[in-house]
Amino acid sequence: MDVVGKIISFWVENFILYYALSIFSVYSILAVISAFVLRRFYFTAKISSSTEVLSSPFAPNISILAPAFNESLNIVENVKALLALYYTNFEVIVINDGSRDDTLIRIIEAFELEKVNYVFNEKIKCQEVRGVYKSKKKAYNNLTIIDKVNGGKADALNAGLNVAKGDYFISIDADSIIDPYALQKMVKPFLEQTGEKVIATGGVIRIANSCKIEDGHLVDIRLPKKLLPLFQVLEYNRAFLLGRLAWSRLNGLLIISGALGLFDKDIVIACGGYQRFTVGEDMEMVVRMRKYMANQKEKYKVVYIPDPLCWTEAPSKLNVLGRQRNRWTRGTIETLFSHWDIFLRPKYGLMGMVSHPFWVVFEWLAPLVEMFGIIYFIVVASLGQANWPYFFVMLLFVYFFSISFTTYAILFDHIAFHRYKKKSMVFRLLMAAWLEPFFYHPMVLYWSIRGNIDYFILKKRTWGNMSRIGLNNLQKK
Repeated sequence: MDVVGKIISFWVENFILYYALSIFSVYSILAVISAFVLRRFYFTAKISSSTEVLSSPFAPNISILAPAFNESLNIVENVKALLALYYTNFEVIVINDGSRDDTLIRIIEAFELEKVNYVFNEKIKCQEVRGVYKSKKKAYNNLTIIDKVNGGKADALNAGLNVAKGDYFISIDADSIIDPYALQKMVKPFLEQTGEKVIATGGVIRIANSCKIEDGHLVDIRLPKKLLPLFQVLEYNRAFLLGRLAWSRLNGLLIISGALGLFDKDIVIACGGYQRFTVGEDMEMVVRMRKYMANQKEKYKVVYIPDPLCWTEAPSKLNVLGRQRNRWTRGTIETLFSHWDIFLRPKYGLMGMVSHPFWVVFEWLAPLVEMFGIIYFIVVASLGQANWPYFFVMLLFVYFFSISFTTYAILFDHIAFHRYKKKSMVFRLLMAAWLEPFFYHPMVLYWSIRGNIDYFILKKRTWGNMSRIGLNNLQKK
């Protein structure tokens, strides 16, 4: 039995070791690719400008779709900010998705809206539309409000698509602040496309907690005062600058954040619109669009812009953050398995052979393997069979790789964008990077495991309540 135990320990420990080395190697490669892309973007941005889009006769019409459910704290300021974006040809469509608070009343009063007769072709199925509102003021003639029965974010976006007049549409979260020049920057890849059709673009999302906000505009960028949102700043930096940037360069990007994404409307409608009964509609939509283009045998690409174009409220309470991460985990699993037919299929190019397998092996399975490793060590330690030198070497290796990777993201962000101007801010981020593996990562791991349990065992498919404090109160957090 002792021999069998040693053999099992040998294979388990080697599996964990090589799995960890694989993760480190892959993420290091992605970081190097991101560095080259970010460097090129940095120097290109100095000699080029997106403002020529404003005067271009080819600037397409863009529809901004903003689903809103119980967003009374932010809605008026957000709509004002959207209407003030620097672009020549756009409309703002706010979809009140059956809010139970006074979201609709606040919009009606703030913009002097009235219910109008509105006939539209329901290209995509959605819940019943109770009314369409337009403003009595000519200054707001590009603002449309849809009031509908609650059906979730995806259903609200489908309702907006049925009304949208733009060639392209941008989906945003109602709790987000968009950079005034975001539309110019995000539409530019569509205008520059040559051999490959651009089907979607996305931008960097940043944390707005503790920032100074006036009338829906970000006027002073600050780091979050609380530790929980501060850890999320690190997390977002890594994900957007060292992950999605590299995948975009490889044309293997599978996700555009639901907080900010610009899409080709005709292709989305051809794909059947947003999947209504999913909790990960943003990732699922991108995968389905890519799958559609591959089936049509058309060359295409999904572009990521490494520029902070959107600032959002991050959860500052553990229970709210836990529900968010649980939903993200379930949304990832749902998308990966509902599109399992692309896994290792050459027909789908890099998406089928690299991107999808990467998400399966290193995004979905990583928390499960980590938890397995923790349980395994606890068991062998309780039996007095622990390989302590191996344990401490692995622990230190993982810890210092995590710190190095996060520091790399912080410094690249500081060099390229310099959003956090004070040295004390950069110092706080670097100090938080040393604490994150001990305090924040275990919580994220727990929520990921819970997400797997909720999806596979409890069959949970609901969004969960995401309470917010409101953008006007963020500078206190």
